[in-house]
Amino acid sequence: MQKIEAGSHLDLEPHGIEPAGIVIHNAPVAELCEHAIQSQRARLGAEGQIVVGTAPFTGRSPEDKFFVREPSSEREIDWGPINRPLAEEHYRRLLAKIRTYLGRCEPLFVQDAYACADPRRRLRVRLISESAWHALFAHHMFLRPGREELASFAPDWTIYHAPGLRAEPAADGTRSGTFIVCHLGERTLLIGGTSYAGEIKKGVFTVLNYALPLGGVLSMHCSANKRPDGSEVALFFGLSGTGKTTLSSDPERTLIGDDEHGWGEDGIFNFEGGCYAKVIRLSAEAEPAIWRAVHRFGTVVENVVLEPGTRRLLLDDDSITENTRAAYPVTYLSNMDPSGRGDHPRHLVLLTCDAFAVLPPLARLHHGQAMYHFLSGYTAKVAGTERGVTEPRATFSACFGAPFLPLAPERYAALLGERLARHQVRCWLVNTGWTGGPFGVGRRISIAHTRALLRAALSGALDGMEASPDPVFGLEIPARVEGVPQELLQPRRSWNDPAAYDARAAELARRFRENFERFASRGSRELAACGPRLP
Repeated sequence: MQKIEAGSHLDLEPHGIEPAGIVIHNAPVAELCEHAIQSQRARLGAEGQIVVGTAPFTGRSPEDKFFVREPSSEREIDWGPINRPLAEEHYRRLLAKIRTYLGRCEPLFVQDAYACADPRRRLRVRLISESAWHALFAHHMFLRPGREELASFAPDWTIYHAPGLRAEPAADGTRSGTFIVCHLGERTLLIGGTSYAGEIKKGVFTVLNYALPLGGVLSMHCSANKRPDGSEVALFFGLSGTGKTTLSSDPERTLIGDDEHGWGEDGIFNFEGGCYAKVIRLSAEAEPAIWRAVHRFGTVVENVVLEPGTRRLLLDDDSITENTRAAYPVTYLSNMDPSGRGDHPRHLVLLTCDAFAVLPPLARLHHGQAMYHFLSGYTAKVAGTERGVTEPRATFSACFGAPFLPLAPERYAALLGERLARHQVRCWLVNTGWTGGPFGVGRRISIAHTRALLRAALSGALDGMEASPDPVFGLEIPARVEGVPQELLQPRRSWNDPAAYDARAAELARRFRENFERFASRGSRELAACGPRLP
């Protein structure tokens, strides 16, 4: 007999599911923790964390993501290797499969949540999952409705989540047994064949990246913070490993959100109610706020090794993956704004982890350069972070989030450019990568020095600064910053062999230009002139 816990109004018939057993609806954190452990899909960490493994899927599966080709969205989507089409008949087959599968799961977990801190843009999301810890993840990551709101909750979007269900590629039109399928017309998201929780988070982000820009709101893959008095809002764009979460969680500033935001007519707003921090080699000294959040009851910790006997998190152990993660509510951080909102930004910071040690640790950008680097979305993968990577590899991801952009990148860039000009935003490029030589030769720029550079930029200390242009990239590099060694500021001077630096800089400039050719050919030739100059 079906039993509905904590939400007797729930009716799954509109979702096409006839539950065979108990349905756990909007359970509290402690109950979800109990179910996760009882199911043997999770272990309890020393401080009460829910420690889970997602192998062999320890990251997203971008090649297994599809949009259903359907009339309401077909002309808007930027079809290609990122946004792959799936036929309507294949979607129908998968939808029927996942509904049947979830109906047989006992217990079945349903979690209701919001996305978007701006009430006018709010998206009501319902997750239906076979897994308690994924329901807990959704509770942490999204905005949590109050009791009265839950009583009348009607979802705008439904996520059918079945990690244990595998697709049949020949019959279902998929590439493998894993599938992430979005039907924009029916407002459904199907996730199967993978336990990696990031697919839930980024699935909702992808939906917002479609809907919000069509309504004139810029959706952004960025973190955001502000001064304690609410002024001087700053945005931090960056790919994984560049320090987006770390640098926005500055104890001297108030965090708005650590990953996804919208920029509308009244300012910015967080999409989420939680953080999904990368925790490999997390340090209590360098990142105390995140450290404390990771070591709290109920935090979901993915693919981290537990010390035998003590159940202590071994955060330096990368034997499972470099991409270890922790999900926790943003309220676990002391210096956060619970409203998730801020004024129009005063500063825009583009983060890159340059393993070639070519880009400066801090440079000021004019708006054309900011647009160029936004569309480029550059960072560098280093050896050990991904199978098969043995030396630094340049990576370009448009708008610092290409895998999550259903629309053409230029549409997001156009919205950004209009806002930069209207609000006179100051723009900065920050390299959190290497200095004195490339990966394997030089050293990583310290978090302390990066924080000192950012604080100087955001405080106004660098207004009217004495600066010199980089000869290849044309970036304005400050002559001096208090608390930062002067030799660190100019990358060429930090190398023992200036000729070797020149060769590396020319190579990176060439890669930038080659990557930008696709945008230049589609109408962004003026912005191409804001890029590096080849020697």
